[in-house]
Amino acid sequence: MDRKSSLDTLLTEQPNPASAGIDARSTSEICAIINEQDRRVAGSVAAVLPSIAKAVEMIAARLGQGGRLFYIGAGTSGRLGVLDAAECRPTFNVPSDLVQGIIAGGPRALARATEDSEDDAASGAADLVARGFTSKDVLMGIAASGRTPYVLGAIAEARRLGAYTIGLSCTPNSELARAADMDITPLPGPEIITGSTRMKAGTATKLVLNMISTAVMIRLGYVYGNLMVNVQPTNEKLRHRGLRILSQATGVSSAQAMDLLEKAGSIRAAIVMNLCGVDRARAEELLRETQNRVSAALEKGRTLEEEGTPEKGCNG
Repeated sequence: MDRKSSLDTLLTEQPNPASAGIDARSTSEICAIINEQDRRVAGSVAAVLPSIAKAVEMIAARLGQGGRLFYIGAGTSGRLGVLDAAECRPTFNVPSDLVQGIIAGGPRALARATEDSEDDAASGAADLVARGFTSKDVLMGIAASGRTPYVLGAIAEARRLGAYTIGLSCTPNSELARAADMDITPLPGPEIITGSTRMKAGTATKLVLNMISTAVMIRLGYVYGNLMVNVQPTNEKLRHRGLRILSQATGVSSAQAMDLLEKAGSIRAAIVMNLCGVDRARAEELLRETQNRVSAALEKGRTLEEEGTPEKGCNG
């Protein structure tokens, strides 16, 4: 079976009985049909949670050792990867190159479709190499159909370099799933508009990407409780957010939070200073010793205190 005819068998290309005759329905009925189908997307993601968790652990381990996470895709898949990558820095204040998105056709494809670029496997490999991709990094190839040559070319190149690869698609037993080291394959089913994978497949893809990047940042210590503790007060909005986060984490007033943050220099150090009763130098030392994980820093400080080494623990 050639690649063109194989399109006919893809789950993402099948007609959806639920939307048959949708063009003759009222506007309210159209919206209700779409909403009912969208309800099924979360369930398709729930079915692959073990694979998502495995990917999170692998990515966090690689990033913790100096690696980076790359997303690569074409069309909607590429745009979703670029979007998730772009949002990691303002949300978690990570280096701009820690999570990167690559789309077939380059930046201009973000605003204007360049469908022909997805058929070039060599370009996928070349675009990856141009970013300085190495064996320490992780590549997630994204393709709803699981067959996009541009993505498959990048996956092949990443594996040749010795990097870990993940394939995210919405079609069972796809080429991408077979080509990558591991696959994540939610199956939201046929689209409301046949083949329009910007809909259910796109929603499933966004849910998976948001879950992975958020869980990875939690594992890397950018979250304490459910608070973004690496916010940098670079403008008025972020300064107020930082003070609010500090108040929520420690129970101090806004005025006390302002004074504490000024003394600590960072939200993470401020939390450890307050909850562990130590000065800035010791708070920063505890954070260094625990890879900047606030919960781990607090636990270590309290453990040292209980073990009879108060000068190294909380209140030291």
